[in-house]
Amino acid sequence: MNQATYAVVIFDFDGTLVDSTGAIARSIQAAAGDLGLAVPSYERASHVIGMGLKDALRLAVPDLEAERMPAFIERYRANFAALGRCEVPFGGIEALLDAIARSPAWLAIATAKSRPGLDRALGALGWSGRFVTTRTADEGHPKPHPWMIQDICAELGIAPSQALMIGDTTHDLGMARAAGAAAIGVTYGAQPRSTLSSVPAMALVDTVDALAQHVVALV
Repeated sequence: MNQATYAVVIFDFDGTLVDSTGAIARSIQAAAGDLGLAVPSYERASHVIGMGLKDALRLAVPDLEAERMPAFIERYRANFAALGRCEVPFGGIEALLDAIARSPAWLAIATAKSRPGLDRALGALGWSGRFVTTRTADEGHPKPHPWMIQDICAELGIAPSQALMIGDTTHDLGMARAAGAAAIGVTYGAQPRSTLSSVPAMALVDTVDALAQHVVALV
C-alpha cells in the first residue's frame, strides 16, 4: 500500500450520503411542538445532527426532561416517518460509491442512526450489500468519541491512520481526529463551512463532484 492510499473509506450517513438533514431538523422541531416544549430554531436543530440521538436532543431541546425523553423520541420518529421517503442519495453519490468499490479500499459507515434505523434505510436504498461493515451510535459510544472508527479498523485489521472519514459535521471530523484517522468534511449537509472549519481536516468540499475528485485520488 503506498502512502497516499487509504484502506477504508468511512462515510457518515445523514447529510453526507443522503439528503435527510432537513427532515431530521424539522422532525425535532415538530416533536418539541407536539410536547409543548420550546421549539428550537432550524439552525440549532440541524447543528446537533451527527450526535447520538439522546445527546442531540438534550442540546437541541434544553428543557426536555429525562422522563419525557422516550415520548419525545416516539414523536420524533413518528414525524420523521410521516415525511415519507426522505433519505434520498445526493446526486453523484451512487457513482462515487461505485468508484470506491472498484478500488482496493473497503466501504464502511459510521452513523448517529440507530441500528434498526440504518438497516431500514440501507434496505430501502438497496445498499445493504454495499458496505463491508457499519457502526451505529446505539452500539457503542456516539460521535465525537473515536469508538466507531476504532472498532471498524479493529474488525478490518488496520490502523486508524489507514482510514478516511467523510462527514458533514464537526462531530464526524472530531471523531476522526480523536481516532487518528484522516477526514474530509462536506459542506452540503447539516453544517456550513464556517462551522466545519473549526475542526482540522484534510479538505472541506462543497459538492459531491469535488468530494469524488479527492477520494478517488486517495484509494
